[in-house]
Amino acid sequence: MKTQIHTLKTSVRVLFSAIILGASYVMAHATDPRTNCWLTTYAGQYARVYTNTAMQLAGTNLTTWSNGSLTQSLPAYCGVQEVYSSSNWIYVRSTGLASYTMGPWYLDAQHAKLFPNLPVNQQVFYAFPHTNSVPTTKSLNGGGQIGIFVDGVAMFNSWDAYTWDAASNSDVQNITGYWNRDAFVNEGVSFDPGYAHQQNTGVYHYHADPLGLRYLLGDHVDYNASAKTFSEDTNTPTKHSPIIGWVADGYPIYGPYGYSNATNASSGIRRMISGYVIRNGQYGTSNLTASGRTTIPPWAARLYNVNSNQTAPNVSTSYPLGRYMEDNDYLGDCINSNTGTNYQQGVDFDLDQYNGRWCVTPEFPQGTYAYFVVIDSNGVPAFPYDIGRGYYGSPVGGSVAAITETVATNFLGYTNLVSTMNPPTIKSGTVTLTWSAMEGGSYTVQSTTNLSVSWTTLASSLSPNETTGSYTNTTSSSQQFYRSGRTALATYSTAGTTLFATNGVAPGGAAYRGQNVLLNITLPNTPPNPPLNAPITPTVVLTNTTAMTGINGQNILRPATNIVTAIISIPANATAGSDNVIINFNSMPTYTLTGGFTVN
Repeated sequence: MKTQIHTLKTSVRVLFSAIILGASYVMAHATDPRTNCWLTTYAGQYARVYTNTAMQLAGTNLTTWSNGSLTQSLPAYCGVQEVYSSSNWIYVRSTGLASYTMGPWYLDAQHAKLFPNLPVNQQVFYAFPHTNSVPTTKSLNGGGQIGIFVDGVAMFNSWDAYTWDAASNSDVQNITGYWNRDAFVNEGVSFDPGYAHQQNTGVYHYHADPLGLRYLLGDHVDYNASAKTFSEDTNTPTKHSPIIGWVADGYPIYGPYGYSNATNASSGIRRMISGYVIRNGQYGTSNLTASGRTTIPPWAARLYNVNSNQTAPNVSTSYPLGRYMEDNDYLGDCINSNTGTNYQQGVDFDLDQYNGRWCVTPEFPQGTYAYFVVIDSNGVPAFPYDIGRGYYGSPVGGSVAAITETVATNFLGYTNLVSTMNPPTIKSGTVTLTWSAMEGGSYTVQSTTNLSVSWTTLASSLSPNETTGSYTNTTSSSQQFYRSGRTALATYSTAGTTLFATNGVAPGGAAYRGQNVLLNITLPNTPPNPPLNAPITPTVVLTNTTAMTGINGQNILRPATNIVTAIISIPANATAGSDNVIINFNSMPTYTLTGGFTVN
């Protein structure tokens, strides 16, 4: 149980006790932007969709949905639900569903034909490196997830997975080639107001400027409450964009606004300028409309490691300029007619061929390589949108099945979310309580005039309004204490999640077989506890006193001198009964909590 107290010095006193069902967790690397940038504000809120424009305009959304082939039969909570870290890796578990209302999606600008796919819980478990390496030979990014945004939504590159195929004289899906279709140009009509859509397995993802996410992060985006749409703020930006995601190579991606001088945080804020321009004869580029698509640009030839003489259809109504990613040139490869030399990054444009730069940022005042979202002067996404076709660093990140090393726990959502209270309001004896809640939860409010006497239940089975619980009470008492707690939670989509037992403490806790337990162990005072800074790593074993079998703890941490935490995975076939908890500090004293934990 976690308890929070709020006392008002008025005629009525209010004590708010938030009874939390769920294990406590350890916050580590608190100042590391890799672990503290995640959008978890809406972790206790159901993901929602609009499936058509009428629903969107009316504000009528769904928390479960189906189109016959893609079905979200139970509510799923928004985005990021778990964050872990080690000295080498960051691990993020997410449903992959955005925190704003997703949809609707169409195949045409007139909204006459619905897009065939709907998003579903993706059970994402993604890892990216804590430290970066920069190879001489760069790697291509291809179809599928290449990173993760801070709302837990998948990052895709600029490709729509179609490539020109000379053999079939057509664009063909999922083949390797040298003229690759631009997703924003060819599929942008199917993006929802947040600039995302999903493919045939329901992976909701961004190819370009994630407007809805940036709005929630306060990154210079407006929201039209009537139309339920987002748009770039037309005022002059006043602050650096926040981190909006992490790429598989471990480098951050920011929104479109950075410091004017890459290494001077006092140089002012402006929109970052892409290093790419369309191949229309301007800026020293070739004119594809006049010459035809007979060569790919130098950046593509380098990345694909091929001769530049690769052909595709001539520019036409069916194959307009901009259809392919290779319809764009990198300015660093082009001659500036005014100087007779190549255009220069940092002078003529901001971002390199990978769509990033080395710079200082609010989160990295000493400097980092960082990618930036690209938009034009009208706020429209511009090539290469989020990241170029190649990674700057080594793309060692990606989906993982499990954690195989000791990690710190930085955030746990679901039933581990901690309720927090807002200051109660009191007027003429009427007390209004509000608190953060889990959507789908059932809450009880109790009161007492004296903390030494029993509590009286004032209301039960209270349902929050999404993530806000509330209760109003009128009393004539000169002193009154209140508490509220979650007593139940509606069934939700738990696929792919790590669920922890609700009483993960030792001594005295218990859990059922088949559960994971984030065990918080209080060490005995005898023998004296080793110093917190001692260079020793504790081990934790849960030993069944009847069957004499042991379960080793994982992800072991020591947040305080007398506290050790460990994750215990109790097998479904474990023997029920009283267990000893054994904590061993290498050659230091061993602590045994006899009967310290019970397996039911």
